[in-house]
Amino acid sequence: MRFGILVFPGTNCEMETFYVLREVVGVQADYVWHEARDLTPYDAVVIPGGFTYGDRVRSGALACRAPVMEAVAEFAARGGLVLGICNGFQILTEAGLLPGGFRPNAHGRYRCGWSRVRVENAATPFTLACRPGQVLKIPVSHGMGNYQADPDTLRALSENQQVLFRYCTPEGAVTPGANPNGSAENIAGIVNRTGNVAGVMPHPERATEQVLGSADGRLLFASMVQHLTGRVIRV
Repeated sequence: MRFGILVFPGTNCEMETFYVLREVVGVQADYVWHEARDLTPYDAVVIPGGFTYGDRVRSGALACRAPVMEAVAEFAARGGLVLGICNGFQILTEAGLLPGGFRPNAHGRYRCGWSRVRVENAATPFTLACRPGQVLKIPVSHGMGNYQADPDTLRALSENQQVLFRYCTPEGAVTPGANPNGSAENIAGIVNRTGNVAGVMPHPERATEQVLGSADGRLLFASMVQHLTGRVIRV
């Protein structure tokens, strides 16, 4: 099994993602430059975090027009797994592969620190290794993480069980105080209607070993491997 990790000018979390895939969950992984047009060698694609093209215009607005994103759209249409993390999530919304969009954090400040998210749907390729309602400790690091969508879209996300994670307290309560950026309905991660394209604003690649303070982020990558191969990775 082989993962592709997309790299744009300004991506800065590709090495952490590469390490996690190769050394922690034990799959083959390659960097894929933004000018690539063929993703057929890959079983899954990860779009890592960073500040692509310096976040000019707005986060993800230029990266979504890179040649590789046409390949990502084709890859997703064939059922390939795509995971966008932070800036990767923003790119997927700008590309129209996930609904909604992002505004600057409601408090106007960059937020970097631990967050807790509650698993809302544990029956997707990205959450198979989680328990419903499980609280994960995963860090956030963003200035534009305020996820928003129109009321009809928010309603559809909930009704179709497309919300993967909501920001919560350590006890699992979804409260305004647990929301680090003002996201609508405390949404921290969603999946598309067909279940193969996901975006998460926290950084699971930064929480995959206890020495980092949490290994909860490993569950997302372990879920993808389990979905693709049936192999269960203990976390």
